[in-house]
Amino acid sequence: MRLPAVMFAALVGLTGMTPAAWADDCADASDQATMNECAGKSFKVSDAELNTLYKQIEARLKDDQDKARLLVAAQKAWIAFRDAECDFSAAGVAGGSAYPIIVLQCRDGLTQNRVKDFKTYLSCKEGDLSCPVPSAN
Repeated sequence: MRLPAVMFAALVGLTGMTPAAWADDCADASDQATMNECAGKSFKVSDAELNTLYKQIEARLKDDQDKARLLVAAQKAWIAFRDAECDFSAAGVAGGSAYPIIVLQCRDGLTQNRVKDFKTYLSCKEGDLSCPVPSAN
């Protein structure tokens, strides 16, 4: 099953993927294999950013092992949720050629949302009682 370009564009719009996330060769992708590859590349970029931010949070929590353990538990649970949610959301195309792109775009979108959460943790102001990550100051 080949995903029509209009449907592909709609899926990209729904996931919140920015045009910057696509390399030039991905902007005009017209076959399913290329679209799947491009979605994989975009997810890989988002996942790398998430990992970088996670390490920054870990570094800030180096002196608080209780919070560090909670971070690890939360991240493991979040990854399990993300993967299960995306498997479920792509169940309608399971077994089809569009399945990989649907799963990857879902994972990329949820990962980008988690990146935003991590950036919020890393930029909260001193005295913010809802912030589990101490200021770097």
